Amino acid sequence: MCVFNSYILCGFKIPCIDNNFCLNFYGLGRGGKPESADEDESWHPEPKVAKRLSVKSTEKNTASKGPSKEPKPKKEPKPKADRKPRVTKTAKAFKAKETEPSCLKTATGPSDVQNESEESQTSVIVKQEVCQKLESVNEALVRLSFALPSVTFNDAGSGSSEAPTSSQVLLKVKKEEPEDDFTFDEPVHKKQKTSSAPQGRRVKLPKSASVFGEDLHMNWDPIQMLAEKTGVDPWVCANIANLFREENTIPFMVRYRKDLVNHMDADGLREVQQALQELCSLAKKCQSTMLTLKKEGVLTTELEELFKNCKTMDELDHVVSHTPYKKSSKLSKARRAKELGLEPPALALLQRPQTLNLQPLVQPDIEGLATLDDVTTGIVHILADMIAKDKETLTYVLTLCDNSVVKLQSSVSKTAQKEKPGPQQGRPNDINNFKLYFDFTCNIQRIQHHQILAINRGENLKILTVKVIIPDCVGTDFCRWCINVRWRPRGFAQPEMMNILGNAVKDSYKRLILPLLCRRFRSQLTSNAEKESVAIFVQNLRQRLLTCPVRGRTILAVDPGFRHGCKLAVLSPTGKILHTDVVYLHGTGQNREADKLRHLLMLHGCETVVIGNGTACRQTEAYFDNLIKRRFFQPLDVSYCITDEAGASIYSVSPEAVKEMPDLDPNLRSAVSIGRRVQDPLAELVKIDPKHIGIGTYQHDVSQTLLRAALDGVVQECVSFVGVDVNVCSETLMRHVAGLNAGRAHNIIEWREKNGPFLNREQLKQVKGLGPKSFQQCAGFIRINTETVQSATSSAGHITNKGKGKIIGTELNPLDQTCIHPESYSTAMRFLSLFGGHVDQLGQCQLKDRVEAHVKSHGLEALAQTLDATCETLQLIIDGLTQPPGFDIRQGKRQEQPSKGSICFNDQMCYNFLMYRKITGTMRE
Repeated sequence: MCVFNSYILCGFKIPCIDNNFCLNFYGLGRGGKPESADEDESWHPEPKVAKRLSVKSTEKNTASKGPSKEPKPKKEPKPKADRKPRVTKTAKAFKAKETEPSCLKTATGPSDVQNESEESQTSVIVKQEVCQKLESVNEALVRLSFALPSVTFNDAGSGSSEAPTSSQVLLKVKKEEPEDDFTFDEPVHKKQKTSSAPQGRRVKLPKSASVFGEDLHMNWDPIQMLAEKTGVDPWVCANIANLFREENTIPFMVRYRKDLVNHMDADGLREVQQALQELCSLAKKCQSTMLTLKKEGVLTTELEELFKNCKTMDELDHVVSHTPYKKSSKLSKARRAKELGLEPPALALLQRPQTLNLQPLVQPDIEGLATLDDVTTGIVHILADMIAKDKETLTYVLTLCDNSVVKLQSSVSKTAQKEKPGPQQGRPNDINNFKLYFDFTCNIQRIQHHQILAINRGENLKILTVKVIIPDCVGTDFCRWCINVRWRPRGFAQPEMMNILGNAVKDSYKRLILPLLCRRFRSQLTSNAEKESVAIFVQNLRQRLLTCPVRGRTILAVDPGFRHGCKLAVLSPTGKILHTDVVYLHGTGQNREADKLRHLLMLHGCETVVIGNGTACRQTEAYFDNLIKRRFFQPLDVSYCITDEAGASIYSVSPEAVKEMPDLDPNLRSAVSIGRRVQDPLAELVKIDPKHIGIGTYQHDVSQTLLRAALDGVVQECVSFVGVDVNVCSETLMRHVAGLNAGRAHNIIEWREKNGPFLNREQLKQVKGLGPKSFQQCAGFIRINTETVQSATSSAGHITNKGKGKIIGTELNPLDQTCIHPESYSTAMRFLSLFGGHVDQLGQCQLKDRVEAHVKSHGLEALAQTLDATCETLQLIIDGLTQPPGFDIRQGKRQEQPSKGSICFNDQMCYNFLMYRKITGTMRE
């Protein structure tokens, strides 16, 4: 019998076991040499040796805790009296612990080996010998540290004030942290996109942050999760979540709530919105899954905690795959083994392996228990399932993968190899497009986004076979760590039991964890590639929509063609169709067609020709270039430009085009659309589905939900920031304003046709379906220009809305043609009164100079405090007061430049070279 005595070791109190028994039990004699190394090495991997702390450093750290002004003299350690051993209580406690039922949580951590004590006294000589042979016995004590019972630490400030002496064994024991339920480790934080609070000012989260977290009913904080996913400060995430909860639009937040979103742009807000939607979808799916399991009667408390701890869809899918989600589904191997009653012996193998005997579990009449091998296999499956769902285990294997070189490998599939190339199959072109990836291997940290999308497309077409290559060293290190540290049995285990544990670890890694890792890497790579593709699409679309319009010109639009001729459309400066025709410029009778062109240009005074870049584009360009060089159109100074006609043919047969131009042929509608794209690109391109404009990369392979949301958002952003004149804009353009939709836009157009032009923004409140929230969101982006309402026919005085019982004046307000929101009109008027300005002077140089001088003399922050407004709001008011009438944010951006001659070969080569240098990836539709 081994007697447990209490010793003071390294400042903490531990029960001490008889030295001879301990060292002999682990194969070490008095000299530190193993006596039964063969048996021990069969199942005990070498543990990590803990670092030893020096006495000086310990004293230094202990002294640094108290803020003592004068050095205190060191007290000599008092001799400690020998304590009597406590045999009876320890033995009883040990026996009581063995009778306790086993559970999963107690089986997932390293612990000590307890034995019944037989001797009644322990000599103090053992303590001195251990100190003298510290180098040899230290390793044994470290191996013994995992088997020590509960350890009580004596803090320097709360317990004894004695400094550790050289006679005390200095060991660093790691405290056991409470184990959480299954989850992955957190992603690496991105670089903060928003600036933190100024130094010395403490930022508090709004009260809505806690309410938002309670609505999701998850164990994690959604605001903190949102901040970690997006790299945005938590207080900004809380404000953004609250703004989205109040149904605010992104354009409204970017322009009128800058102080709350910390000056984030639309793309940053859209990223936070997407991450917020993912968290809400995850929480919703968790709740629905738990509700289903609860109805089936299989939802336990532990399983509910697993669901509430899930932070990604991959984690949720992993948990669902190990639960009896459907009654009709095939049970997993671990589930079948548990139903056979093999879970208690599986837990006993981890807790009390020395008392486990598998032979009595054999029952020849029951399938799965017929032989000893069947019982062993069932226990292996249960242990493998436990290992695969453990948090610390999954975190460790992910750490191993992060520190290793994980590669993505693609090769030609067997199906593609068996196919015989032929025109009837229609696949040779597809196969040839993927030759680059027939033998492709790349590190997942260095692979490009367009390569991921190309490989995914080849895999979907069954041309490529894709694999994730994880190094073998990951599996080796993982198995060694599991057996040695995480899943080491709590006692002496026979080689047979250790073989079962080793087989369980290997089975868990190969059958459960390795596929999970492969799915995780593939989904992460695909998600990042899709987001990058959508970002490129959004960037290109924004550039196209914000192209500077060509105003004040009558345009001849040409949709070129060979067989069906070139379609012509003459458009007024406002986009009104003046004339349409078809000419055949590339056949016989070119002189007759040239005379027709000259007649049209002379009749309407048109000096700008717009040619689409489709079929016969270069031939049509050369034709007009020849006529211009011959001065055929004199006295007109004619020039031409080439514009992109992508999507024009699709739009020409759409219901919207039929409604707008019912009497025109679809081919002529294409010519009208090409001309209007130059006059006002934003107003015309919003009529076309962005996917048909042809500016995206792999747009048909990415998530269509993600793409549609991003494209709708950028169209709304561009339309809102440019602004619309409510009295002249079309219904199609109106529906894309922030806060409006198709129904509200239709009601606005209907009110305008019935009551005449809008005279001020307040009249928008009379439109049916336009409530206070919609008015708040759209009012700042709707303009009322004075020029368009000069011929107003509405009655003077007041217009009464009988439904709402409100009286709204019909006077013109000059602030309605600026970007200033109606909620800031009173602040703007008070700001003008500070220096004697008047609202009728908007856009004049005199008012601009006075505003700039007043701001320069008093300072923006001081003026904002005087007016009880934020600096962002005051700056927006200043911009609105100083900008000229009809200000357009598209001014100064790229514009279609008409030319009077074709590009020569050298210029074209230089242009192609420059464009090649700008290309960063393979562009595919």
